[in-house]
Formats: sequence, C-alpha cells, structure tokens
Amino acid sequence: LQYEYFNAVLINERDEEGNYLELGKEFILVPNDHFNNLPVNISLSDVQVPTNMYNKVYWSESLNKVFVDNFDRDPSLIWQYFGSAKGFFRQYPGIKWEPDENGVIAFDCRNRKWYIQAATSPKDVVILVDVSGSMKGLRLTIAKQTVSSILDTLGDDDFFNIIAYNEELHYVEPCLNGTLVQADRANKEHFREHLDKLFAKGIGMLDIALNEAFNMLNEFNHTGQGSICSQAIMLITDGAVDTYDTIFAKYNWPDRKVRIFTYLIGREAAFADNLKWMACANKGFFTQISTLADVQENVMEYLHVLSRPKVIDQEHDVVWTEAYIDSTLADDQGLVLMTTVAMPVFSKQNETRSKGILLGVVGTDVPVKELLKTIPKYKLGIHGYAFAITNNGYILTHPELRPLYEDGKKRRKPNYSSVDLSEVEWEDRDDVLRNAMVNRKTGKFSMEVKKTVDKGKRVLVMTNDYYYTDIKGTPFSLGVALSRGHGKYFFRGNVTVEEGLHDLEHPDVSLADEWSYCNTDLHPEHRQMSQLEAIKRYLTGKEPLLQCKYFVKYACSDKELIQEVLFDAVVSAPIEAYWTSLALNKSENSDKGVEVAFLGTRTGLSRINLFVGPEQLTNQDFLTAEDKENIFNADHFPLWYRRAAEQIPGSFVYSIPFSTETANKSNVVTASTAIQLLDDRKSPVVAAVGIQMKLEFFQRKFWTASRQCASLDGRCAISCDDEAINCYLIDNNGFILVSEDYRQTGYFFGEVEGAVMNKLLTMGSFKRITLYDYQAMCRTNKESSDSAHSLLDPYNAFFAAVKWIMTELVLFLVEFNLCSWWHSDLTAKAQRLKQTLEPCDTEYPAFVSERTIKETMGNIACDDCFKSFVIQQIPSSNLFMVVVDNECFCDSVPPITMAPIEIRYILLFAKRSLLNYLVHNESLKCERLKSQKIRRRPESCHGFHPEENARECGGVSGLNAKPPLVLPLLLTIFSR
Repeated sequence: LQYEYFNAVLINERDEEGNYLELGKEFILVPNDHFNNLPVNISLSDVQVPTNMYNKVYWSESLNKVFVDNFDRDPSLIWQYFGSAKGFFRQYPGIKWEPDENGVIAFDCRNRKWYIQAATSPKDVVILVDVSGSMKGLRLTIAKQTVSSILDTLGDDDFFNIIAYNEELHYVEPCLNGTLVQADRANKEHFREHLDKLFAKGIGMLDIALNEAFNMLNEFNHTGQGSICSQAIMLITDGAVDTYDTIFAKYNWPDRKVRIFTYLIGREAAFADNLKWMACANKGFFTQISTLADVQENVMEYLHVLSRPKVIDQEHDVVWTEAYIDSTLADDQGLVLMTTVAMPVFSKQNETRSKGILLGVVGTDVPVKELLKTIPKYKLGIHGYAFAITNNGYILTHPELRPLYEDGKKRRKPNYSSVDLSEVEWEDRDDVLRNAMVNRKTGKFSMEVKKTVDKGKRVLVMTNDYYYTDIKGTPFSLGVALSRGHGKYFFRGNVTVEEGLHDLEHPDVSLADEWSYCNTDLHPEHRQMSQLEAIKRYLTGKEPLLQCKYFVKYACSDKELIQEVLFDAVVSAPIEAYWTSLALNKSENSDKGVEVAFLGTRTGLSRINLFVGPEQLTNQDFLTAEDKENIFNADHFPLWYRRAAEQIPGSFVYSIPFSTETANKSNVVTASTAIQLLDDRKSPVVAAVGIQMKLEFFQRKFWTASRQCASLDGRCAISCDDEAINCYLIDNNGFILVSEDYRQTGYFFGEVEGAVMNKLLTMGSFKRITLYDYQAMCRTNKESSDSAHSLLDPYNAFFAAVKWIMTELVLFLVEFNLCSWWHSDLTAKAQRLKQTLEPCDTEYPAFVSERTIKETMGNIACDDCFKSFVIQQIPSSNLFMVVVDNECFCDSVPPITMAPIEIRYILLFAKRSLLNYLVHNESLKCERLKSQKIRRRPESCHGFHPEENARECGGVSGLNAKPPLVLPLLLTIFSR
C-alpha cells in the first residue's frame, strides 16, 4: 500500500542520515495572519494520529481537495477538519504538531465535544462501579480512570450519575440520591473529586445496583428532565456471577431502550461471557480493559454504538458547540473565541446500513465575532451590545464574558465555556430574559441594570431594553441590548465622496478595525488592509472587488455607514486646525502637561493629536490596540466616550485610569466630554472629545486654583496650605485624583477617610451600589498530599502507576519487617497546604455621587472630638473638592473599602425561634447540584432504531500489551 498523507508530527523531521522520515517529507509552512499568524500550508492538509493508534491510514486523501476548494470559494473559512471513528484527525490547513515532554500527543478527536455531539444524540447515563474487595489495587485505579474517561465523553446536553456498589449502594455524590445531574464541567469535576475517595471492600451485589439504575432512569425520564433521548447503563467491574436476565426482562425487554455497556477490568476472562451476554442482550457493547493504557480506546467504543440509530436514519444533523478558545494559540495570546459546526459522515452502502457504520465527523471552526458582524455596532448606541446564548443558557458571546484571568500570565478559567447568562445579566433575578431566550422566543424585555466599567471599579446605572430571537439553523438565541436615552435618535448628513475622501486622508484619522465597513476576508490580497484603507481604495475605484457598506452599490440594511463616516470626517476636520494652533501656541502648553487630544464619533471614526513626541508619552498604551477599554471595538465604545455620554451635557468627566498592577497607580488624567447637537437628552450624542494630561500637571493646576482667594485683602481664613485641614479632589465614584499625600492618588476616598465617607453615605451625597461577580477567581488554600493523586489523562496515569509500583517495590525490599506489615494501616501521609486560584462568586460595593447635591458640610462625633468637613462640586465636571478637619481622628470608624468578598453559600436555620444555626456549606452545594435552570433539549434525537443490528457487541481483547505503545513508555520512564 502507498501512504501519501503527511503525518502532522513527522513533517519536516529527518533521521540521523538526514533523510526525511517516512510519512514526514518536506512540508512547507508559512505564517498566515488569517490563521493567527501560525505557520501553515494552505495547499495541503495533514494528519494527526493518536499515540495508541496504528500510524498508517490512507483512505481520506480525497478530503484534501475538498478542503482546498472550500477555502477557495469562501476565504473567510478557517480551520477545517475530519475526525475518523478510528481516531485519526485530518486538518486543513496543514500545521506542525508538537508532542509534550513525554513524547506523547494526548489529543484524540473522538474525545472532543464537536465529535461526540455530531456522532451521538443526547443521553442519560448511569455509571455503576464495582468497589467490592476483589477490585483492590490497580483494578480500582483502572476503574476510576475508566469512569473519568466516560465523563470526558459527556457534554452539556447529557445527564449522568455514578453509583459505587458492594453489598450496599454508595452514591458517589450522596446528595444526588435517585436523580441525574447535567454533565457540565463543574459537575463532572465535582464527581471526579469524589472518585478519589472510593475504596474497595466487601462483596459485589450487582443485582441491587442494576435495579437502582433502571428505576432511576425510568423515574428521571418521567420528570421531563434530562435528554429524553438515549439511555445507558455503564457497568465497570472485574466480574459478574450471573447474567441477571430477570432484571432485564422486568425493566428493559422487549424494547431494550436502555443500552448496557460492560467494562471488564483486569486480565482474567472468567466472567467475560456473562458480561458480554448482558451487553449483547441490551444493544450495548462489551470490552475488556487490562491496563491503564487501554482505557481511552476501549471507552470510545460505546460512542460507535450510540451513533448507529443516527447512521441508519441517514441524518446529517448539523451541530454547533459552545464557545471555546482556539487551542492552536500559544499561551492564549490573541484571544479568539470559536464555535464549531460539525456533522456526521457515515457509510451509505445498503448492505451495511443495519450495522450503522460511522466513518467520522467533519467540522469547521467559526470565530464567534463572525456571527456578530451582521449586527452594526454603530446602530446599537453608545452602551448597546449584542450577545448570544446556547440552548443550555450558556454564553456564546457577551461583552461581560471574561474567559481569562491574570496569574503571572493570562490563563483560561476552567469554567469559561459554561458561564450562564444569569451570571452576567444578574439583575434579572427571575431569569425572565434568560428563559425566554432558551425557549427560542422572540420578544422584548426591560430592566434597570448596573454595568461596571474601568476594570469593575466604576458603575453606570441605566435602563436597558432587550430584544431577542432565535438564530435559525443553530441552537443559539441572539439578544440585543439598547440603553434608553441612546440609539433612539440618529443624526444623518450628506457630503460628497470627494469631500469625505479629502478629510479621510489626514494621518491622524483612524476607524474601528473590529467594525465591518468593508468585507476584507473574501480575497487574500485584502486581508492585510485596515478598514480605513479598504474604504479609501473602494471609493477611489482601486479595489472594485471589495464589498463595502455604501448605498451607491449595495442595498444593505446598514448601507449608510460609509456615507456617515464621510460626513463625520468632514465635520470633524476643523478640530485638527484648532489642535495645531494650540500646539504652536507655546504659552498654552509650555510645560507639555497636555500630551494627547482625541475625538471619536458614533461611526467609529477617531482623530488623535499628539502634543508631545510618541516616545515622550506617559501612557504609551492609550488609544492603542493594547488598551481595549479606550478604543472602539466589537463589544463597546471607548470608556471615555461612554462615561462622557452619561455626564450632564457640556460637562467634563475626569478620571485616573486604573492600572492592571496591584497598586493601581497611574501618572495621567483623562478628561472627556460628549458632543450633542442640542442641550437636551433627546439630542443624540454624535461624538466625544477629550485630552489626556500628566497627573502632576493636573495636580499643580488644582493647587494653584485652590490658593486663589476672593476676599478683599487677598487672604482667606482657611487655605489648603493649613496643616489643620486636608484637601482632596475626588471624582463622582469616590476615587482620589489630588491629595496632599501623593501616595493616596488613585485610592478610594473611603480607605483614607472612612468616617467622612460613611457620613457622606448617610447624608445621601454618595450612594452605595452592591455588585456581584459570578466569574471571579478567589485564592484558596488547598490540601495537597503526596500519597493521593487526582485522576490524570491515560498516559500520565500510566507513568504514575509504573513509578508507584517501582517505588513500592523498593520500599518493600528496604523497609520490610513483620511490624510494618502487621500495622500497614498506620502509614503517614505527607500533607501541605497549596494556595491556588479557583472559580468563586463575589460581591463588592461601588459608589456613585448624587448629582443634585452641589455642596454640603457636616460634623462627625468621634471618641473625644468632632470632625468637620465640607464637600463642594466643581462646576461643569464630575469632581468634588473635599476639605476635612485634620486635627480630630476617628480611629474607631473603620475604613470603607471596595475589596470583593467571596460569597459563602451557607444556610441559616432558626431553631426554637431563638437561635440561628449555620449549616455546613455542603447543604447548599447539594441544593445547587440538584437545581437545574430551564434549558432546551436539542430537537434532533436518534436514540433507538428497530432495524439496528446489535450482534456486533464486542469481544475479549488479547491479554498481551501492545509493544508499539508500551515499549516507548517504558523507555521514557527508565531513562529518567
């Protein structure tokens, strides 16, 4: 046989003599920005083969031409691939795969959600694990790994429970007695932690376990919950003394709607016939697992069985996955959220139809941002945004979704793909919006919301109108949020193309590159163009193949976008001359305190003017792609634009940008104001303009102004120079911009003057707003033990098992004596506390000033004195000057902080109407596990087919280990 494919691991690899390895050959790789700038080959696909699979596969070469033709027809496509039922994975464009430090690539396409969703229908699964005395040692380790591998194959549309059995039943999670739970990541990890606590003893009573499993599946099905599709019992044991046909006759025959999958653990085959009979008699599959290395391949077999009804029905069901981060990106740089669209590929030969032969699954990645390009951001208004959720209520895309967290470097949150809509739109306490979208309804919903900005430090309170509908052909629902007061009124103007092009030519003009003015993805030669360059070349006729949203040629729903850009360019052009005159007038900016002036319009057009050289800028990232908060992007308008729009027309909003560093120190101040056509709320905000200046320059201006006195003799009774008082300049959220102690700059006022801030809250000058973060990461101390190991992937588990055996053997030979043998239960475990970051829920306060209060004063009764203060609003700004008595100390009043507090889910119960008792955290955890939010089951279900041939139901595997797999593993271990 001739094998012409390129192995993704072997490409461009040579042997000791300099010759290319077989299946490697020369494979040209060129960095391509369309594929995250990774080195790829857009002419060829290559193949990745799991470590535990035979390396020579050949029958999918014809897919290469299909992939290339697809990309030629639609250059916006990215990764295309085919996952075979045998495990090999063909990917286009071709890319180099690198093994891990053990020389292993653990990736198996059959274990990916897109494969499992496309190959099978949703399922309810009960896993029965034998923990009788005969399962001690390595058998129990293999059994736990088998359970873990089964959990890997379950997704958000599946439901499961795990029961361990000996003489009695032991629910792995006791609080879920008699029910099933959704197989989301959090629940699966919860069960994995409990698996480590299983130990073997006693006698296995399988009949009790089977009765419980059948009853549970039957009762759960009648509740209307779960998948309401496929049902299965997974039996993991080292033997069965009976076939238990009376139980199957009672619960499962003649329809055999519940499939039985049996996994024989260990090398002995004495009970193989009984276990195989159970599987074959119930349309399941039997397999024997002798070593840890066999686990994953054998677990995969059940997926082929569950795919049979779909294959017999010849249904090419198209599935879409939840959002995930593209795994081809190193260290999660250049975050790209993806969804995969996939469909099964099967044999259509009539003679094999009853066998339901699944060939594999074909899929392609779709960047989530591509789904939202059809929604014009400029029409949503300043605070408007679009979002989408899955049939389970999980977020596909939302501006508040935070998949990464900082811990030295950016890392993925473990549960980022299962963040529920209710966790970001948390003001919807009754889930009205969420449930309507999950049920794929079309409608409108309104509520007051509290949106955090500036890294969660500030809050905007507004009323949002939500419009929602389903996205046809997908499991997703789309929502659009429009904030009242913005987006209802539009301003339109007309200028000639010549006028607009002239003013677009200015070097300080830019456009929002994440907005879609022109489609630059259709042709490779256009992909390097910025949106501004694409508009210019289109309007001048240099690139007629470009598709741009301009009313002359294209009748698009947002056809006026480029026309509006041209208008904004013309009407904003005079400000450049004004900025130039300021720069030339040295007296206006002699000490170069003002560094940047900027303007942004509602069409995403920006103008930026530097008053100092680029290398002299204090904040090098401001208005660049690195500063996501302060530029136009697909999710939001710039921060300075959004905050200015909420100020009283004609006033400026000042702020110190918060650093990502712990100290939150910044050396600049930003001031911006909104531009409206008329001075009322009905007039649309058409632009925002502002400056960024050095903090030291701003503070100097403040101290100079504070020393000016309006009295006749030029002297004031009180001055900020007096040691008896402290003067502060704070913003409308309570953050200090100016203080006599420079170190306090950027701090929350309540941390410095807790007593005064507390009084301001009591008087109503400021109000506290409680916010919630359901995507937080909290530091926690976790017990770590050298003698206990969490479940690992099969290869690492294999290494760990061999190391353990060798260590135990050495210790046995060195330390063996009768006393240690007799008291073997008294071995000590070395334990230590390890601090880790884990997902958690937090609540924290934000503070907002009351606009109507211009000036107030007060006295605070302290321990032995009265502390007086005065607060006065600075006209036409969001700032307040606060003067505080410095001679009276209120040490008894604690500072007020904005530090988040982890929400501990503890229930309070009253006893005898007198005492409240704290109930352990596990109580509410149990309730949360049992509770299930409304979800919508996938419409397609192929759980059963009367024509299915169930005779192919497994066999006893050989007892010899596979040399190609075991030998390199052993060499790796003993070379260490």
